[in-house]
Amino acid sequence: MASFRETGVLSREELAGRLPPGERLRRGACAVIECVEEIPCNPCEEACPFGAITIGEDITAPPTLDFERCRGCGTCLAVCPGLAIFLLDLSRGAAEVTLPHELLPVPEPGDEVELLSRAGEVLGRGRVVETRRARTTWLITVELPAEGLLGEVRAVRRSP
Repeated sequence: MASFRETGVLSREELAGRLPPGERLRRGACAVIECVEEIPCNPCEEACPFGAITIGEDITAPPTLDFERCRGCGTCLAVCPGLAIFLLDLSRGAAEVTLPHELLPVPEPGDEVELLSRAGEVLGRGRVVETRRARTTWLITVELPAEGLLGEVRAVRRSP
């Protein structure tokens, strides 16, 4: 199996333990951190008001997330320079993902968008539920057609 360093895309094995369990997501939004790079970076740890993200003394260590401490506020999404943090949510009756978005034009609530995988492959279509500006990044919340896509959708593109 090819690794992130070879393909630029995280494998299922590399994601193991990073996705919050379904029971946690049914209680509300929770972050997923897909940062595996060992680089000096800690804005997410510093920004989390609930102490849910830990990097520790070695600032090059990848962050870890305590799913139970995370409140799904999205503060970490707005400060991650690698755009490697997402919110997953099953609490409102549909599968929703909130992701950082830095392309113009920004989709509007109600817009239909293409759902893209980590590798940029089209996975289907979803509906924008909310957009909000957070610092220099837009956070886009999208309703997905299937719960199984929560662990896969990591970007959106406005439908042609």
